Amino acid sequence: MSDSAARYDVVVIGGGSSGLMTAYFAAARRLKTLVVDKGDRLAKKLRITGKGRWKLTNNREPGVFLSNVRRGGKILTSSVSRFSSADIMEFFETRGLPLITERGNRVFPKNGDANDVAETLIAAARDAGTVFLRGRVVEIQQLNSTVASVILETGKRIDCSAAVIATGGLSYPKTGSTGDGYFMAGELSHTINTPSASLVPIICDTDDTWPVGLSLRNSRLVAVKAGKQLFSEQGEMLFTHFGVSGPLILSLSSYLAGENLKEITVYVDLKPALGETELDNRILRDFSDNINKDFKNSLDKLLPKKIIPAVINRSRIKQTRKINSVTVKERAALAKAIKHFDIAITGFRPVTEAVITAGGVELSEVDPKTMMSKKVKNLHFAGEVLDIDGYTGGFNLSIAFATGAAAGEWVLR
Repeated sequence: MSDSAARYDVVVIGGGSSGLMTAYFAAARRLKTLVVDKGDRLAKKLRITGKGRWKLTNNREPGVFLSNVRRGGKILTSSVSRFSSADIMEFFETRGLPLITERGNRVFPKNGDANDVAETLIAAARDAGTVFLRGRVVEIQQLNSTVASVILETGKRIDCSAAVIATGGLSYPKTGSTGDGYFMAGELSHTINTPSASLVPIICDTDDTWPVGLSLRNSRLVAVKAGKQLFSEQGEMLFTHFGVSGPLILSLSSYLAGENLKEITVYVDLKPALGETELDNRILRDFSDNINKDFKNSLDKLLPKKIIPAVINRSRIKQTRKINSVTVKERAALAKAIKHFDIAITGFRPVTEAVITAGGVELSEVDPKTMMSKKVKNLHFAGEVLDIDGYTGGFNLSIAFATGAAAGEWVLR
């Protein structure tokens, strides 16, 4: 990546999803556009998160989409309406990237490779005329409260008429998201709401029966507070050495942000397809096949092997109890342990392990239509550096694209 001139109309700081989309829209308007990125590869986070199969968007109409934005939905009304999920899909499909819509309206590249999303985005920006430079911006200079230039870590100054901060948050710091944008915005008198983890693995109180390494599919995760259900979704989760992770857990973490975890009850329904009567019949059938065995040896067909000790522990039935002596009350306790497998959550993993960073540039200081700062003329923001975050399912990448499109479309108008 190298620049070919000393002055640009627009300097986009950050070559991730929001920065590249900003660059495309700006360059497509024939603005001389430079993307400065400090990493060794553009769109690095996009390539590696989501197991390399990043959800491109969530195919919902704007009103429903915005209901899935945890914080900052109001400021997105204009940008999501102008560059909706349907527009995002069209953007990529017309550039030769086939897409597929899966459960929950989640949209993926058809071949399952997020690298193709990144390369399509880079090619679009480059073909529109964007120039790329590897480097780290450390300062944005202004003249008469208007953007005048950016300063690189090397001391080089790049004069420009506008700048867009699209540096991401604090999650996945190895991809370059190390909070540079917060610092630069703060130096220009913007309020930075304390960054915190969103969509992050959860720490649990574990014991020696905790099923480390077990991956569950089609289980239902439920969170309850004071008798009111806060969360209930079915999907995938993973038991880890520190607690739990996986798509369901990441979703739950957003709903629990700011809550007193001591007031929250969380449990897993290990057999959501079976009602209480159906489950009891299934248990009876399995028991009849193992009538003379110890209780601990009777559940292999019903449950994954790794989780059986934990279920037995929760049922309070002695492992060595003979099946032919298990009572109706004990059988009910077993069913409860399966349908309400409780997990005691105690905290969240650090923001560096989060998929998305909550917090960031205070939204009241940003114009919702143009993403331009209300404090510095021709300074715009896009993506995760803003205090916006959505639930999992493709919403956050859509936010990056939509805010990037707004910044690129309105810069220097």
